[in-house]
Amino acid sequence: MDNYVRLRLLFRRCAELGRIAQYAMDVRRLHNLAIEGSALEMHQIRYFLAVSETLNLTKAAARCNVAQPSLTRAIKALESELGGELLRRERALSHLTELGQRMLPMLRQSYETALAAKAVAASIKQGKAAPLSVAVSQTVALKPFIPALRELSRAFPGLQLKLNRGSESEVAEYLKSGTAELGIAGPLSETWSRLDTFSLFEEPFDLVVARTHRLAERNRADLKDLAFETLLLNTGSEMAEELKISLEANGILATHQVATQEDLLVLLKENLGVAIIPVGRMEMNGLCRVSLTQLNLVRRVSVYTVAGRPRAIPCATLLNMLRAADWVDAGAERRGRGH
Repeated sequence: MDNYVRLRLLFRRCAELGRIAQYAMDVRRLHNLAIEGSALEMHQIRYFLAVSETLNLTKAAARCNVAQPSLTRAIKALESELGGELLRRERALSHLTELGQRMLPMLRQSYETALAAKAVAASIKQGKAAPLSVAVSQTVALKPFIPALRELSRAFPGLQLKLNRGSESEVAEYLKSGTAELGIAGPLSETWSRLDTFSLFEEPFDLVVARTHRLAERNRADLKDLAFETLLLNTGSEMAEELKISLEANGILATHQVATQEDLLVLLKENLGVAIIPVGRMEMNGLCRVSLTQLNLVRRVSVYTVAGRPRAIPCATLLNMLRAADWVDAGAERRGRGH
C-alpha cells in the first residue's frame, strides 16, 4: 500500500475517535488499530512535531528530552516510512519540505487523537477531573453541539465544563487570554495570526417575526416589505456590520439596536420589531422565520483554537469530535422554513 494512502487511513481511523470515544474499550481498540500494520511510531511523530515548531534539531531534542542523534534517527525513520524528506536541514535553521508541510496537520491530529485515546481510557478508569473551558458566541445556538458534549461527558466522567458566552470580540479575547481553550462562533474580525479556524457549517440569514406579526404567515418576503417595519439589530453579532451595510444599500435602516441575542429575542416575541438573523437551529418558540428574497447572506460557524498552545486532552477530543461530525443533516434541517 502507498505510504501516503496508508497515512490517510491512519488519519481517518484516528478521526473516528470523535464519534465513538464514549467507550474505553473502543478507545483502546482505536489506538491499537491506528498504529497496527504501520511502521509509524508515536515517538517519531512527537519528535517531528517538535522539530516543526522549533525548526532546530538541538532545541527539538531538548524539548523532547532525548539526545539529538536519537531524534535525528527517528526523523529519518519517519521519512523512510513516508517515502520522502520531511525536513531540509540547514545548519542553525531547518525548514519543512513540501511533503513535511502536507503531512504536518495529519500527523499532529493523529498524535493528539492517540493521546486523547489514552486519556479517555485513563479518565474512565481513574475518574480524574477533566476541566474544559469553551467560549461560544451569544448568537450561536448550543443545540447542534449537544451530541458532542454528551459523548464527551461519557468519555470523561470527571468532565468540568465551563461555558463562556460572549460577543465576537469577547470570544476572541477569551481565546487570546487563555480563559477559553476552544471557541465556537461565526466569522471573527480578529486578525490574530495564531487563531486556527476549522469550518463546521453554514447558516442562512432569515427574517424573524412574532407569531402575531402581519408577515408571520408568509413563506417569503421582499426587502421592500420591511420599509415601514421597526428593524432590530444585534450589535454583538459577528456579522452585524455586514448586515447593516447590505440593508442600507437597499434603503433600510436599523431602528433599534441591542447588545445581546437574549434581548433581541425578547423584543421579537413581544412584537416590538422584526430582525434579520442567522436562524440555524435556534429555538423558535413564539417566533416565525420567513425567507427573504434579495438578501443572500450566510454565516459560517467555525471552531477556533490557538496555534502553538498545548491542548488539554478534553479540548483535543472535543475538537476532533466537532471536526468529524456530520453537519449535513443539520444543514438540511436549517433549509426547512417551518414555523
